[in-house]
Amino acid sequence: MPAPQRETTRSPHGSLAIPCENCHTATGWRPIRAVPEFDHNKTRYALRGMHEKVQCTQCHVKPIFADVGKNCQDCHADIHQRKMGTDCAQCHSVLGWNNAVQQVKDHQNRFPLFGAHAAVQCEDCHKGAAVGQFQGLSTACASCHLQDFQKTTNPNHVSAKFATTCDSCHTFDSWLGAKFDHSTTGFLLTNGHANVACAACHINNNYNLTTAPTDCGNSGCHLTTWQQTSNPVHSSAGAAFGVANCAGCHNTISWTTAIFDHSTTGFLLTNGHANVPCASCHVNNNYTLTITPNDCGNSGCHLTRWQQTTTPVHSTSGPTFAPTNCATCHTTKGWDSASFDHSTTGFALTGTHASPSPTPCASCHVSNNYTLNSADCMGCHQAAWNTTPSFGGNVPDHIKAGFPSTAVACAQCHTITKWADGKFDHTAFGFPLTNSHALVTDGGKVPSCASCHINNNYSLTTLLSDCGNSGCHLTTWQQTNNPTHSTSGPTFAVANCMTCHNTISWTSAAFDHSTTGWALTGSHQMAPAGKVVACTDCHVGNNYTFTAAKTDCYGCHQTAWLSTQTLGGAVPNHITSGFPTSQCSTCHDTVLWSTGKFDHSTTGWPLQGAHVTTPCASCHMGANPFGLTTANTDCYGCHQAAWQSTVTLGGAVPNHVAALYPTTCLTCHITWATTGWLGATFTHSAFRIPHNGSVCSDCHLVSTNYKTFSCEDCHTRATAHRAGMSHPNVCTPSPACWFNPPTRCYDCHKN
Repeated sequence: MPAPQRETTRSPHGSLAIPCENCHTATGWRPIRAVPEFDHNKTRYALRGMHEKVQCTQCHVKPIFADVGKNCQDCHADIHQRKMGTDCAQCHSVLGWNNAVQQVKDHQNRFPLFGAHAAVQCEDCHKGAAVGQFQGLSTACASCHLQDFQKTTNPNHVSAKFATTCDSCHTFDSWLGAKFDHSTTGFLLTNGHANVACAACHINNNYNLTTAPTDCGNSGCHLTTWQQTSNPVHSSAGAAFGVANCAGCHNTISWTTAIFDHSTTGFLLTNGHANVPCASCHVNNNYTLTITPNDCGNSGCHLTRWQQTTTPVHSTSGPTFAPTNCATCHTTKGWDSASFDHSTTGFALTGTHASPSPTPCASCHVSNNYTLNSADCMGCHQAAWNTTPSFGGNVPDHIKAGFPSTAVACAQCHTITKWADGKFDHTAFGFPLTNSHALVTDGGKVPSCASCHINNNYSLTTLLSDCGNSGCHLTTWQQTNNPTHSTSGPTFAVANCMTCHNTISWTSAAFDHSTTGWALTGSHQMAPAGKVVACTDCHVGNNYTFTAAKTDCYGCHQTAWLSTQTLGGAVPNHITSGFPTSQCSTCHDTVLWSTGKFDHSTTGWPLQGAHVTTPCASCHMGANPFGLTTANTDCYGCHQAAWQSTVTLGGAVPNHVAALYPTTCLTCHITWATTGWLGATFTHSAFRIPHNGSVCSDCHLVSTNYKTFSCEDCHTRATAHRAGMSHPNVCTPSPACWFNPPTRCYDCHKN
């Protein structure tokens, strides 16, 4: 082939990188193969549905195949005129132009398709579907169903002026079978009303009725029935049976089974009243009675019975038995079984007062007198009161004793169970009779009330604690001698017997010494618990008027105090030491006087280590041995001799005087509290100690200045360094410069 014909020709398809023979044949460039060998799925636009059958040139109109759009509107004309948006896939699919996707079928927009609407074709509603017009339709039922609305006959919606809100009665499932919710009108259709045809009430297609649910009589249904009533005649029986109040008795279950709630009148029909025919009370169709429930006497039913009463005669027995108060005693269970609540009079009948048994009403209400207004016992029991002067024994003469005769006073002793079992509560007067004070009959030692209430004197005002002033124990108080109460001060006064004595036994008195502010503990207690034989061991000469100043230890223990001058040992001379006599309890307790121990920590200087066993006199010396101040408690005050001995001790002990050490010994002598003065340890924070057995003076060559030190005293020796150790590069001239200055070693060998 000639050279020019072999030249490569540029492809008209641009960057398409597939062999030409996949589409073209050797016969010619056109026509191409019927089935080109090209996999369109490997491009950015896979062919699906109807697109698989389209000729290539119907989409690729240009030779450069990549120069083609992939949006629907690039190939398809928009018959909706862009009113439905550019996303055709919302409604259409590649299966076919007329196949709508599920979203269109569901109609999920402002008018979802439910029931029968779901089966309707789009064009049935969207009349402009052929030209792509799907918007602007009304969602109101009348927009499609107006003709159906206008053709209604049962009822006629137009003449009934029904609103065109069809969904109030109709559903999407079927236009027929409409249901109206009558409760929305305020008139519920229940029971007998439920199955009545609409036209039965809404006569002449009148659906504008305003009848209230209770106004049955005025409605066109029940007015005739109301006018024909005879039991009772409603039209003349008052407001309760008014034409607008039928629901007061009648209900929608059955018109004839009317039930009237009599309680609404304020007069409940209970028991015997319940089964009485209405006409028995409402005589001559009188249903306007205003009788109150308790006004039985004035009613036409019970007035005659009230007038015939004899037990008591109600007409002459006062307001309680008035004709308007029958309900006070009588009930609807039975007229004859009357029961009067006597507690309403303020005088409840209990015990033997109970009526009619054992005490009939007439026993108190003599001659039909039911107007009694006194609840005093004397009204009935005066005879019993008058017999008390002759009873004797435990029964005092009430008259001579001046006992009050009021009901309250009588009830303090007498019960309503049995008058003769009267018992006086002595506790109520602030003087309970306990133990020996109780009567012999009650387990005590007093024969009778007269033993204390001499000459029938029941006006005593003796206090519970004032035994001495009473006529019973005054003589005994005057005869006391251990101690003599009359001269022993207020504690033993005639009005304070109860402080020591009780009602169990007069002779077994016990005084609580802690009430004086000075409790008896330890050896101060009476033997055998303590060492005191009798009160007079302390209260000499019957002196029971000790003041606070006389209760210090020195008052009784002066001899022991004076003996400290000669005791010696660990016992300091209290007199020469100036110990105050008011502070014995600082060291001594009430258990044992001789084991006194002073708590040295209270001085701010606790005794520890060797100080614990050191006698007091070893530190407390001079004219004022126990007057040491804080300044006297430093170590130097007692250990001055040890301090000065450091001048000659030598060895590991530096000369404290020459070194000008301060006298704050605790800096080094930290073992003073455990082992002793020796064994001091100095915290050598600048250089590790011990240092090869050296002592302080090996480095601190100037004894008066321990702030300076030198290494040369040890490190100029031949054995000061390990064999082969050399410092040629430290300084020059070496080795002379190693010790100049003397601390040269420390510069490198710290710690």
